[in-house]
Amino acid sequence: MIEAFPLWVLALDYLLGAVMWTLIGRFAMGIFLPEDSSFFFMRVFVRFTDPLLKLFAPITPGFLIRPLVPLFVAWFFYMIRFYLMPWLLGYSVMGMLSFPLESEFARAISDLIGKWVN
Repeated sequence: MIEAFPLWVLALDYLLGAVMWTLIGRFAMGIFLPEDSSFFFMRVFVRFTDPLLKLFAPITPGFLIRPLVPLFVAWFFYMIRFYLMPWLLGYSVMGMLSFPLESEFARAISDLIGKWVN
């Protein structure tokens, strides 16, 4: 499936996917740690995602509690990757695991498990 996409589409999807998963990671870590935690990974998540949260602040509903905001912004990246990109490129929406980043990750896990089982 990867061969079906131009290189720039893959690069853009990988970038948007990395941003989306980083926002989801910040949300998940925020369940257990405060934003100002001294834990290295939480500081990295906050440093990388704060500019995006500020960029999306004008369209973020005021009733959302602060820990949910990264998940809300990640939803926009999901919508861009799942609906807007295929539409702009002339592709139909292909369904679950149609994202190149996640497809490669799922394939790697499948190969790894297949080596352990055989």
